[in-house]
Amino acid sequence: MPIRAEDTEEVIGTVRGILLHPDRGTVEGFFVRVPGAFSASSLFLSTFDVAHFGRSILVRDHDRVAPAADFIRVQPLLADPRTVLGQRIRTESGAVLGRCRDIQFETGSMRLVWLFPKRWFRWRNPVAVRDIVEISPEAIIVRDPPALVREKAAAETGKMPLVPLLPEMPEQA
Repeated sequence: MPIRAEDTEEVIGTVRGILLHPDRGTVEGFFVRVPGAFSASSLFLSTFDVAHFGRSILVRDHDRVAPAADFIRVQPLLADPRTVLGQRIRTESGAVLGRCRDIQFETGSMRLVWLFPKRWFRWRNPVAVRDIVEISPEAIIVRDPPALVREKAAAETGKMPLVPLLPEMPEQA
């Protein structure tokens, strides 16, 4: 996605990556690739400096894109080993759902909404951020799906259903 300066409409660069806060579930900023720059330091754009999201990201001023080391507030996040994108996703019971290969966030509040796991080249069911229990360096741990919780409860009582649990049908149906 291109990044443009609001006043001149000049293309500053393109989004190369995203920095997510693992505890708050917010987008803190974007890593930027600048055309013609071959430096080892990565440039960074804070979400506070984003004026508008659309087909491109409008930035208040082209000077807002700077080396990541200039942003003191994000230094602890850059050093944190917990990541979201590329991280393994598993349930509380240990079932592996895949790796987080994409995310969805609200552009107004910059809050994460969905995680999209992929396993063996196949996309799995999306995971709502509200279902995240913990993000550790090893995995993103999410709540067990409701069907699995019902099966665990039935197994603990010793009454395993022979058919999957279905919702009750009204008598007049």
